Amino acid sequence: MAAGRIITGYSLPYVAKYDATNDTYSDGMRLGRGVSVENSIEPADNNDFRADNVVAESVRGKFGSGSGTSTIDGLKRDAERLIYGLPTAGNDGILDFDDDMEIPYVGYGFVIRYQEDGVVSYVPMLLCKVMFKLFGESAATQEEEIDWQTQALEYDIFRSDSAKHRWKREGAAETTEAAAEAKLRDMLNIS
Repeated sequence: MAAGRIITGYSLPYVAKYDATNDTYSDGMRLGRGVSVENSIEPADNNDFRADNVVAESVRGKFGSGSGTSTIDGLKRDAERLIYGLPTAGNDGILDFDDDMEIPYVGYGFVIRYQEDGVVSYVPMLLCKVMFKLFGESAATQEEEIDWQTQALEYDIFRSDSAKHRWKREGAAETTEAAAEAKLRDMLNIS
């Protein structure tokens, strides 16, 4: 949530394979060029204690689950292999979507641009553990003008396997997009 800042942009989506055993990331890379992102979070139910016929105490629900959609200009081939657990393409360059697919958990990070009182800042965000859903394709022939076609990638958001089960990380506001990208790459263990 933008806490007094106005969101003015989304960029630099990255993914990296998530290792639940060590709560670490590997094999990170750019997903594509960012167009938009939308996340929906569902809190767990509240735990209410009742006394004298009213709620006397309550523990608010924490993160329960979530889902999201990331729209990008076009999914990079290596990123597609990573998020869908596809085997390496054969010598002929053909990539088979088949029973050998093992869709992994990945970390999904991006940069949000904010503006507050005329000052622009860039904040790296990381959804710690997500699983992308298979996507369909649609394409249209080129008319007199190009109909720019993007890809909407849907995913489910989970709590990580860290001690406190974090599900999201947010870096400090940076004055440049490059600085926010560097922090994001650091969070995903991308050199």
